[in-house]
Amino acid sequence: GKSTLIGRLLYDSQAVYEDHLADVRKSTGGEGTSAIDFAQLTDGLRAEREQGITIDVAYRYFSTAKRQFIIADTPGHEQYTRNMATGASTASLAIILIDARQGVLPQSRRHAFIASLLGVNHIVVAINKMDLVGFSEQQFDAIRHDFSNFVAPLQIKDICFIPISALHGDNVVHRSERMPWYTGPNLLGHLESVHIASDRNFTEMRFPVQYVIRNADGFRGYAGYLASGILRLGDKVMVLPSHTVSYVKSLHAHSQEVEQAAAPRAMTVTLSDNVDVSRGAMLVHPLHVPRILHTVDIRLVWMNERRLTLDSSYLVKHTTQTVRATVRRIRYKVDISTLEKEPADHLALNDIGAVTLVCQRPLFCDAYKRNAATGSMILIDPVTNETLGAGMITGIHADDLQSETDGRAEEPVSRQERVTRCGHSPAIVWVGSNSGLGRKVERMLFARGCMVHVVDEQIAPAHAPQLVRILSAAGLISIWSSQALGRSDLEKAVQAAENSAFVAADHADLESDQPARSVCKLLEDRGILLAN
Repeated sequence: GKSTLIGRLLYDSQAVYEDHLADVRKSTGGEGTSAIDFAQLTDGLRAEREQGITIDVAYRYFSTAKRQFIIADTPGHEQYTRNMATGASTASLAIILIDARQGVLPQSRRHAFIASLLGVNHIVVAINKMDLVGFSEQQFDAIRHDFSNFVAPLQIKDICFIPISALHGDNVVHRSERMPWYTGPNLLGHLESVHIASDRNFTEMRFPVQYVIRNADGFRGYAGYLASGILRLGDKVMVLPSHTVSYVKSLHAHSQEVEQAAAPRAMTVTLSDNVDVSRGAMLVHPLHVPRILHTVDIRLVWMNERRLTLDSSYLVKHTTQTVRATVRRIRYKVDISTLEKEPADHLALNDIGAVTLVCQRPLFCDAYKRNAATGSMILIDPVTNETLGAGMITGIHADDLQSETDGRAEEPVSRQERVTRCGHSPAIVWVGSNSGLGRKVERMLFARGCMVHVVDEQIAPAHAPQLVRILSAAGLISIWSSQALGRSDLEKAVQAAENSAFVAADHADLESDQPARSVCKLLEDRGILLAN
């Protein structure tokens, strides 16, 4: 019923061209809505019409007054799980269609699992063919209960159940008068109103470099696709893998300069310093650096007739770099119908399993659920160049945690290591008698990812140097008020500690309407806090 539903959605929203509609009416030999085979509006392959199933992913485009849509019509048959995964990989919302007569089938469970695996946060369960069960509320409730019990462990954020009849148009674009017991939205109304803007990661900036652009005038820009986060003119950025730090000199998008850009966006970046950047490098904010890993655990959807086996060698395409990798371990295979994990020594076509890969060069990556842009990859056959599988990084492998400490297990963590990790130098900040200001500054710095603590207990002057030394050695920004210690005593304690900067946030330096922001700006001007 998927193709029929999409056809009805396109038809009722007046998104079908007249000549296309005329061809469909001609093939069905009749006039009027009842004579239209809505499935023919989307099933483009002759083999699909002969077999009565959708084989490939068919993309359809339409828009309403409120929103533009791209619909990916994906196959439901188990044999074409790979095609369904392809369609879901870029989706903001998934519509899972269930026949009201048959209830929740194994393929319904399979598609819900794949959608959750690929990070689709919004799912509509459209219970179709309600006309064939007498528009029964009891049947709708039974299916909703069954499906809800299955998906509970998947932790899907947003699930909406809608009873529909795609053939007759009930609750597709217009509300059904034959199901007065249903008080929720119709399908198109829900699609137009579902909130997806917050699904993308705007906190952690990731800019994989695709190409270096040069010209005779000395222009050197780095072209790529801003995959996540926000990039602004003047931002401090780190170049991976070299860890070189520079500043954004200019941003170019659509042949014009812009002051800032938000993901997703194709653009060109220039830096204030002449640094070594090439394809496969990544620009990130120093406060939010991704993991740099050789060994990764991934959840893998296998898409090829040739099996994945242990110790096999493949190419991994991750962001803009391609590296060689070997399968070290096949941890398990998932029974999609029950979600149970089964031991496995291989993955066959359409299997989903957990695999450990060892890469020859490090990947700059995040867990897929945290950042899909840097948490996804594909496996490629190094001989035929075929795409073999799609992988989602699930976490950090223990080997990489071990490699971070190998040879350095007994070395203390250095001051520079703490500065690099925290994104700021240690500092002692005095805010006078305004303890409320101290809390506001703490909250603002904490939101920016800083290691910060307010000292509001009464401290004896004799004990202050030792406490200042400990807080600064830990890399913290500590905020003090006169309730804890007087300014002169605190300055003496900082001088005695000799490992931290002293910042006095005097009222004369602060804007009266935004004093907390003024303190943060003061820390930036002193070079303690990176510009945000």
